[in-house]
Amino acid sequence: MSRILLSALVFVLLTTSADAAKKSWLFVSLLQEKKIVTFERNAESGELTRRGETNCPAEPAFQSVSPDSKTLFVSFRSSGELASYHINADGSLKQISVVEGGADPAYILSDRRGRFLLSAYYLANKVTVHRLRKDGSISKKPLQTIPTADKAHGIAIDSKNSLAFVPHTGANRIYQFQLNAKTGQLSASNPPFFATPSEHHPRHIVLHPSDRWAYTSNEAGDGISVYNVDQKNATLKTLQTVSTIPSNFDGSKNATARCEISPNGHFVYVANRGHDSIACFAIDQKTGRVNSLGQVPTEKTPRSITIEPSGRFLYAAGQGSGKLAAFRIQSDGQLKRFATYESGPISWWALAVDTPIDKLSK
Repeated sequence: MSRILLSALVFVLLTTSADAAKKSWLFVSLLQEKKIVTFERNAESGELTRRGETNCPAEPAFQSVSPDSKTLFVSFRSSGELASYHINADGSLKQISVVEGGADPAYILSDRRGRFLLSAYYLANKVTVHRLRKDGSISKKPLQTIPTADKAHGIAIDSKNSLAFVPHTGANRIYQFQLNAKTGQLSASNPPFFATPSEHHPRHIVLHPSDRWAYTSNEAGDGISVYNVDQKNATLKTLQTVSTIPSNFDGSKNATARCEISPNGHFVYVANRGHDSIACFAIDQKTGRVNSLGQVPTEKTPRSITIEPSGRFLYAAGQGSGKLAAFRIQSDGQLKRFATYESGPISWWALAVDTPIDKLSK
């Protein structure tokens, strides 16, 4: 056998092995029915197959996943609790822990090492840090509680696990923290928050893979803002703000929701509730500034959008329609819809996860 043929065969075997060594899922929170629906994703086509449901003790809302993709974290906004679940081999979820958090936990996120869970509370106006144990359970009591301001709504942590930013829609502020990766403690930056224009109401925040720039969806401002990140001082500085809706649409009838950045950092997307679209933007890799690619229609009231780990597909959950819209992310950042799936009433949150088979519970 020639060396060229042998090399080609080895490549095929390794590629096949890598694809077979993971399971691809999409989890959807059904708020009213107190369930999380599991869809299996075809990693190549992006198509979804419904596999089952997990009953929850309260209304499931926001979701995030541990760095090793082994544990799903869920906030119960009505009861103020935080929960963790093992992701089983068939995509079902096994409850590990449920702990008290505070009034309306809008966002929960593990640090980059999977040792601490940060939570932002919409009504309790605070940020907490809980310890995460090796089995995925959440500590009963928080390690730290930080009073902040009205309507904390999102969290972003940099790739070095040293900075954290928490936008607040009600206070028009983005709180700025330095994160101690060893202890999980948050220390306020100087200044402790970045004040945004009164019409913005920053909701969710994502960081560029380079950690040089941050992007927020502005709930009341119908826009996306770009910030330079001072990594040494853990502070932000406004670089640009661009509208997420067409100029001829009444902004008072729209509110932005989730923003998502592609894994390669080339594109960022914002969900428009009211215009019922996804605003698409290309990111200049030298400046961080964005260029609008327009809007793509989606399901009614798209509270949540999620990009799967390979960056090829985006899914939007229609809170108002109970359906999922599936899109292919084109090479130029445009979205091409290829399927629609029934998910269930008040589809609050959707999260795409790839889990290595050897880390799945049996």
